[in-house]
Amino acid sequence: MAINHAHIRAFHLVAAEGGFSRAAQAQNVSQPTLSGQVRALEERYGVKLFERRGRGVELTGMGRALFDVTRRLFAQEQEAEQLLIAARGLTSGQLRVDADAPYHVIPMLAAFNRRYPGIHLSLTFGNTERVLDDLLRRRCDVAVIQDLKPDARLHAVPFRRDRLIAFVERGHPWTTRRSVKLEELATQRMILREQGSNTRAVFERALEHAGVALKETMEIGSREAVREAVAAGLGAGVVFESEFGRDDRLHPLALRDVSLEAVEYAACLEDRRSARTVRAFFELLGEQKPAG
Repeated sequence: MAINHAHIRAFHLVAAEGGFSRAAQAQNVSQPTLSGQVRALEERYGVKLFERRGRGVELTGMGRALFDVTRRLFAQEQEAEQLLIAARGLTSGQLRVDADAPYHVIPMLAAFNRRYPGIHLSLTFGNTERVLDDLLRRRCDVAVIQDLKPDARLHAVPFRRDRLIAFVERGHPWTTRRSVKLEELATQRMILREQGSNTRAVFERALEHAGVALKETMEIGSREAVREAVAAGLGAGVVFESEFGRDDRLHPLALRDVSLEAVEYAACLEDRRSARTVRAFFELLGEQKPAG
């Protein structure tokens, strides 16, 4: 008996999104529809694919084995679609990009749009942890992310280096200086991003390596809010140099006794790198002159 394509697709969506409600929202279908299709699949073959855990789900052993198959199945389906699109030129399709900051990715997307104006682009921002999770869950096609760890599931290309700097508000005594030592930051209240932010991770690794302990911190959940807090005189902040921009309220400071560099990567899932729009993005990236 032939497998029902709608049922197997419903299973794949729920497994990829980690829950029925998230899958329904992502695909703009009703949750009862997805639940019914997955239940029909389980009943037809006499298997249990999910354990329900509150609002989420956890794959059973059979579910994990099936998800390994459906990932390949739907990757090939998308590749077939991209092949057909390519036959008439790259004039339609979509490219979903997630990034941990706008500063590096937007110029790349502008160049991509000039070359392929018919491709629908979407761009979402989040901290490093969330962007990587979105990529692994197939919520985006390409991720632009810092200091990516080696992962056999991913194809990643480095394209920019950046360094961490400190900054204070213009009324601060340090505005007459160009640099500070890492240990001097321990005398200030530090305004830090949330856990999962690569900016915070790089900074905290440097503190640990240098044996420097911060006396007081304030955690704020966005890059923009950190800037506003520092501008208001609530403390000092750290930021990657390319993200600092121009703001007359703020004064940048190099870190004199340590070099805190990070590498920005563009990444996709290994089994998606041949998809036409993804391949076009990486081909264009390869043509760009490395910066930083």
